[in-house]
Amino acid sequence: MINEQIRDKEVRLIGEDGEQLGIMSAKEALQLAKEAELDLVKIAPAAKPPVCKIIDYGKYRYELARKEKEAKKKQKVIEVKEVRLSPNIDTNDLNTKIGAARKFLEKGDKVKVALRFRGREMAHMAKSKYILDDFAEALKDIAVIDKPSKVEGRSMVMFLTVKR
Repeated sequence: MINEQIRDKEVRLIGEDGEQLGIMSAKEALQLAKEAELDLVKIAPAAKPPVCKIIDYGKYRYELARKEKEAKKKQKVIEVKEVRLSPNIDTNDLNTKIGAARKFLEKGDKVKVALRFRGREMAHMAKSKYILDDFAEALKDIAVIDKPSKVEGRSMVMFLTVKR
């Protein structure tokens, strides 16, 4: 809330340099803000009495937007990368997939390892669990199992994350 939108009887006022000006009526505070050619902005509406500050509102909004943008830059977005395997995968193909997963993990992403079954392979799902175990074993130096392998529809899925 700014200027005339502030309807409280009393407000605690903070000056433009940050000094406390004390508790006064909202009209007096607005008058002081107009004299300084600035805006009266309510910054803590939950306080008793509400806290208002004399500042340039446009500049204040710009600073807030800049702080939000800066905070967004510092965030690390963790993506989930998927590596698909089949039950009759050969050792060299498996090593290639392990290498790809290692790259993803080194970048800081999570890895979803999906062992996909088709047709008759569905009957022998339990026998193929060792492939996921070997995959996790090969990456145990940099990865830890986030979610152990479980069957989801036509595939067996396991999640790996980087060791901290």
